[in-house]
Amino acid sequence: MMHKDFQIIVIGGGHAGTEAAISASNIGCNVLLITNSIKTIGEMSCNPSIGGIGKGQLVKEIDALGGIMGLAADYSGIQFKKLNLSKGYAVHSTRVQSDRKFYKKFIINFLKKQKNIRILESEVVDIIIKKNQAYGVETKKGEKIFSDCVILTTGTFLNGAIYIGTKKFYGGRKNDFSSRVLANNLKKRNIFSIKRLKTGTPPRILAKSINFNCLEKQDGDFPIPKFSFLKNKKKFLPQVSCFITKTNLYTHKIIRENLKKSSMYSGIIQGIGPRYCPSLEDKIVKFSERESHQIFLEPEGINSEIIYPNGISNSMPIEIQKKIVKSIYGLEKSIICQPGYAVEYDFFDPKDLYLTLESKKISNLFFAGQINGTTGYEEAAAQGIVSGINAAKLSLNQEMWIPTRESSYIGVLVNDLCTLGTNEPYRMFTSRSEFRLYLREDNADFRLTEIGKKIGTVKENRWKQFCKKKEIFEKEKNRLKNIWIGPNKKNIKEIEKKLSFLVKKEVNGIQLLKRKELDYEKLTKIKNFSPSIKNKEIYKQIEIESKYEGYIKKNRNYTRNIFQYDRFLFPKKIDFLKISGLSKEAVEKFIKYKPNSIGQASRISGITPATITTLIIWMKKNNFIKSR
Repeated sequence: MMHKDFQIIVIGGGHAGTEAAISASNIGCNVLLITNSIKTIGEMSCNPSIGGIGKGQLVKEIDALGGIMGLAADYSGIQFKKLNLSKGYAVHSTRVQSDRKFYKKFIINFLKKQKNIRILESEVVDIIIKKNQAYGVETKKGEKIFSDCVILTTGTFLNGAIYIGTKKFYGGRKNDFSSRVLANNLKKRNIFSIKRLKTGTPPRILAKSINFNCLEKQDGDFPIPKFSFLKNKKKFLPQVSCFITKTNLYTHKIIRENLKKSSMYSGIIQGIGPRYCPSLEDKIVKFSERESHQIFLEPEGINSEIIYPNGISNSMPIEIQKKIVKSIYGLEKSIICQPGYAVEYDFFDPKDLYLTLESKKISNLFFAGQINGTTGYEEAAAQGIVSGINAAKLSLNQEMWIPTRESSYIGVLVNDLCTLGTNEPYRMFTSRSEFRLYLREDNADFRLTEIGKKIGTVKENRWKQFCKKKEIFEKEKNRLKNIWIGPNKKNIKEIEKKLSFLVKKEVNGIQLLKRKELDYEKLTKIKNFSPSIKNKEIYKQIEIESKYEGYIKKNRNYTRNIFQYDRFLFPKKIDFLKISGLSKEAVEKFIKYKPNSIGQASRISGITPATITTLIIWMKKNNFIKSR
């Protein structure tokens, strides 16, 4: 019988790898985390920021399940913002600019405190596979380490290549080498479907060389909208400002005249880049009608002299990058301390994975992160927690966990990847979910913390806090349900003045909260409904749930019925360009793949439920709903 050194081996110390190791450890497994460099564990390779539209929801869900990303983001945050506040609660998303060093420090310290996680600084060169099952890994030194399960989270390092202009260097990140031997050994097996993707990063600029006085200032939100549901007595780091500037026609002229010097437009790079975070070259070529593109100047830390210019990722030669940056308002005297570059790397077709993220081809082998074709720290971490949970469950001979689309964005992410696959770096958006009215940031703990407790990733402290919150929530909700007012109430005229509308029938507090013009604070200023709690987070959640309850029921009924449209055919001469409400991306994909029916359209990678809804409405409106 083969001796097992560890139950779980995790390859890679990035956002996927750390979440995988921690979740497997929390369940009770002995974990070995192998990384090329301990110093780079938890490294934020690109922008030191966490969250954003759709991504913030993922971070909240990771936290609700007992993950680390939300805690690390709160600990290291130097500017917090809530996005989409002008829209409905379902798409409100938190984003934080982090201090790069503090974030990494938190992750490393957290891992070191875990009793059953061992960290090994080494290079993995091969997976030990026998009879289509993974048994462990082999390191560069020839050491063989055996385990029940292996989780591969290599990020952009698997056969990674860096490009600056026409120059090529091997590496998954600047100053870090590429996992070329492991990539070649996996490729030689002819088991996996391997393709190439591309990402990029902008040049970094010295803060002292920027004229901030002429730029638009952007402050964070107060009170600070933190990520983690855990109560934390520690104070936030000092908060900083970001600044906004723009490219201009002269900037665009420089890029157009030098496109052939870009690694992207010289034909050197074959991998497809992220559609939703395009390089500056792509912006100028694909959006040629635009006279400018916004740039966010974001500090990399409270004591850092480095500014991250979010919006000018490119792979031009260094000399051209200098010209580009100096052409921008406020950056005329700027000094580049690190050039921007593109990274091309291997990824494995995620359709070859079960919804547990275990390989269909090699049992006991799990994949998580950018190796599955995603982009972003949050998407990687979400996959990390799923793979860590399921590797641990498999090792312990317990039932594995499949996150569902109905319960989480994590479920949407996993389902999209494993069912549809991807041909471009996959990024989470709220529009990808047909259940987004329910999958909100505010209720992530109500959706997932009980699941995390059953799985074993949610520890006692978090569980006690959640149970107390839930008890207060239910008590206050029931209190409002049992307070009734009606047209015959003695003080009804006084109440109606405060409500600003007439009460024509008997209603309770929860029913009143469903009205657009009324919120919890306004309602509880009325003597009859005086508040029994002071917790803003809880009473806001009661308000949101009350307002969304009817919409959520309609949404669920609609989603159940949407499958009946699967068989309906498009008219033969359909012109997708003339259907209002379709995104440019959706139109491009429909023109390319020419789907015959709504069912076929829904199965195209990257096509969202919102897009399918738009098609159905258009089909109905134009009387094109016809079955075979």
